[in-house]
Amino acid sequence: MSKLLKLFQDSSSLYGSNAYYVENLYEQFLEDPESVEPSWQKQFQEISHGSAYEVPHSPVVERFAELALKSQGRLAQLQGFTEESVKKQSAVARLVNHYRVRGHQIANNNPLGKTLPPPADMDPAYYGLSEPDMDTLFDTGALHGNDRLPLRDIITRLNEIYCGSIGTEYMHIVDTQIRRWLIHRLETYKPDLKLDPEVKRSILKQLTAAEGIETHLHNKFVGQKRFSLEGGEALIPILDSLVEGAAAKGVDEIVIGMAHRGRLNVLVNILGKNPASLFSEFAGISTPTPGVSSGDVKYHMGFSSDISTPTGPIHLTLAFNPSHLEIINPVVEGSVRARQDRAGGDGKDTVIPILIHGDAAFSGQGIVMETLNMSQTRAFSTGGTVHIVINNQIGFTTSNPKDARSTLYCTDVASLVQAPVFHVNGDDPEAVIFVTKLALDFRMTFNKDVVIDLICYRRLGHNEADEPAATQPLMYKKIRKHKTARRIYAEKLISENVISAEESVSIEQEYQQKLEAGEVVSRPLAPDGTYSYSSQWNQFLHRYWEDPADTAISLERLRFCNDQMMRLPAGFELHPRVAKVMENRRKMAAGGMPLDWGFAENMAYASLLMQKIDVRLTGQDVGRGTFVHRHAVLHNQINNKTYVPLKHLDKDQGRAQIYDSLLSEAGVLGFEYGYSTTMPNTLVIWEAQFGDFANGAQVVIDQFISSGENKWGRLCGLVMLLPHGFEGQGPEHSSGRLERYLQLCAEHNIQVCNPTTPAQIFHLLRRQMIRQYRKPLIVMSPKSLLRHKLAVSSLEDLTTGSFLPVIGEQDDINPSDVNRVVLCAGKVYYDLLETRRQDETKNVAIIRLEQLYPFPDKLFKAEIDKYPNLQELVWCQEEPQNQGAWYQSRHHFVDNLASHIRVSYSGREASAAPAVGNFRVHIEQQKAVVNSALYGKRPG
Repeated sequence: MSKLLKLFQDSSSLYGSNAYYVENLYEQFLEDPESVEPSWQKQFQEISHGSAYEVPHSPVVERFAELALKSQGRLAQLQGFTEESVKKQSAVARLVNHYRVRGHQIANNNPLGKTLPPPADMDPAYYGLSEPDMDTLFDTGALHGNDRLPLRDIITRLNEIYCGSIGTEYMHIVDTQIRRWLIHRLETYKPDLKLDPEVKRSILKQLTAAEGIETHLHNKFVGQKRFSLEGGEALIPILDSLVEGAAAKGVDEIVIGMAHRGRLNVLVNILGKNPASLFSEFAGISTPTPGVSSGDVKYHMGFSSDISTPTGPIHLTLAFNPSHLEIINPVVEGSVRARQDRAGGDGKDTVIPILIHGDAAFSGQGIVMETLNMSQTRAFSTGGTVHIVINNQIGFTTSNPKDARSTLYCTDVASLVQAPVFHVNGDDPEAVIFVTKLALDFRMTFNKDVVIDLICYRRLGHNEADEPAATQPLMYKKIRKHKTARRIYAEKLISENVISAEESVSIEQEYQQKLEAGEVVSRPLAPDGTYSYSSQWNQFLHRYWEDPADTAISLERLRFCNDQMMRLPAGFELHPRVAKVMENRRKMAAGGMPLDWGFAENMAYASLLMQKIDVRLTGQDVGRGTFVHRHAVLHNQINNKTYVPLKHLDKDQGRAQIYDSLLSEAGVLGFEYGYSTTMPNTLVIWEAQFGDFANGAQVVIDQFISSGENKWGRLCGLVMLLPHGFEGQGPEHSSGRLERYLQLCAEHNIQVCNPTTPAQIFHLLRRQMIRQYRKPLIVMSPKSLLRHKLAVSSLEDLTTGSFLPVIGEQDDINPSDVNRVVLCAGKVYYDLLETRRQDETKNVAIIRLEQLYPFPDKLFKAEIDKYPNLQELVWCQEEPQNQGAWYQSRHHFVDNLASHIRVSYSGREASAAPAVGNFRVHIEQQKAVVNSALYGKRPG
């Protein structure tokens, strides 16, 4: 016996004429649990197990019939209800619910025709409803509109709402408020949108522009790649509607990320790039951008402009993008978050992101999931993104969708964040505009992601030289017979007497004439100077890494910072180990203990914040520090509340953001890159939990961090902290793959450093912001040196001096006695130093190279020149010979040495893996490396 039947039998209040009331109440509960009284919620939840979906009602209906007969016909006498009518009403309620849940599966939203058979449970017969029931009046329940309608009209209305040009997925959303909002907006929709004739003309002009630029480029630059938008022209009306709608809602900025398909179209028709400029790029006669050495292909280039709208100007930015399609997603989100932070309290409503995807890429590339997963977290939320999927229905080049994904829709990954999805027919521009406005309203109302799945097709191949019919013959037979979206809509407006055939032709001709004249064809551009941040990077142009920077701070300022960081809220109880760390820091500031790494690093952040320089630090476990050295975020042992001392230094300090990130490398690093390219005066740091974790973000490193300036002129001051050092922890957790970064070094594009003292990290981090020089900084940061007895500094080291790219010999050794110099970087220095001191060796000097790139030629040569009898320079590294700095840096050594001085290598032999996994073998290898460097031989 079902729980609902037992519920009826156990309560006399549910008998007889109340049965229909309870049935409707239960239907209402299924739709919106919070709309019924708590006592009913509790009873119904026991039946439905909290499910938002329909459950079988046949036992319920049968029981209703029994109750109607048992109650002396009271149900039958009430408003003409009978056993049969109760069954029918319940069937109608289930049918309505199933349209909401599954109507999108039978929607008429594919311009090329449906490819899947309709599900059986969308047929009224499935619920026992037949033709004789079609003219019977039924209660429409929660269906917005009339309370009672003939079944025929109910089905017609449901088909118009859920199965026309728009198929909507939203019943997976667990938030009742959001679901009811969507139901209201969708079910008050009329198929005839009653758009003003001028609005319809505007839509036609947008489609004309989308088609017109492609036609022009095809005829003028025959055979050149342009990654045409043809087949997906409705993207232009979507974006135009978003621009106007966003401006009307008070949005000041939109940042757009997209791959190459349709990019040129968007540049010209939305962002207002002058067509003449684009044509010169096609002709190969464009003027190179100052400061850009390599440049990039035209369909990767970004652009920004101020666009006029009826309610005021809005700033648009199209992000530069490499060929790695979706990798731009987190970069855009990071740039948007930076702009929102700059805007202040209402930033999430004044700056919004738009991401444009391909169908195969949206379902196929993991960075999409990473970015979606970041969307509602504290560190990375941007208040919701409008996603537009240009759904070609073909995959990246020739794939069948069955090979491109394992899901029904390419958008199914968006269910991860409970996003509604509007699957809309790209050949119905009025439906497209409806869902666009709905999507924008959703994003602005709930600050959550929303997806427009623009179902269209690709009229040409992957590029203009590709022949898609070779692998998709049937699809392209359809496509080549299919009218363009512009032609379909023009014929519709002609039939409605909105325009004449002559006016349609005139609109086309006028657009082509503007292109020929090199006129801007987008919405009008706003006057120059509307956007005030365009010149913020100018002060960092034409700067050099040798430019001086005063990074020392006064002892008074240092102690003030530490004192402020010691102050905790009343009743805040630290873990005993953390309390010990804090007590030691108090002693360090007083001069009673040498300074360790954690103290110096926190003082770097605090002192920058006191200079009103913002600090943003993210990564896995950065608050505490992977190796428990930082403790920038403190945890109350009584109530688990957190406290960030760096946020409470002074009322007039910079902004401190310190967040433990989700378990993502590519997504988070891409986000922080985007943030840093937007905020030049914020110290932006991403820390890998171990240096090798950056492998998971290699695309971001290769395509953006190391080459963004040379390709696109995009400066960036991002810092990457990569814990690195061979401590016997196995192949992966030993190496940050230093060699990969050095291989990317050229034209002073990045900085690669390996600091070995607390004072060095203090001055290095401060130098990154105080010096008017913005290049990415890669730091091989330590693990064991965080607490090494020799890796300490003094207060004077922080209150005087600066970062030293080269650190010379530290012991009292007579330079004239030295005939051998060991040059090294990183942790191995302390192994060399301790061994030499133990052996009392006097003819070997040790020099540390703290900055590997840009190579400090003058400083290095000055150190070498101190040794008049030098015969040999030995490069010593912990990494295998084919890794580390040896092969990428040795030419710098040779170039700065006299010809008679030999250069040799001391380190592990070449290896496919970074390190051994056996600790005993590691120790043996390390001893061999040190002895070879100092004495030229292995231990005997």
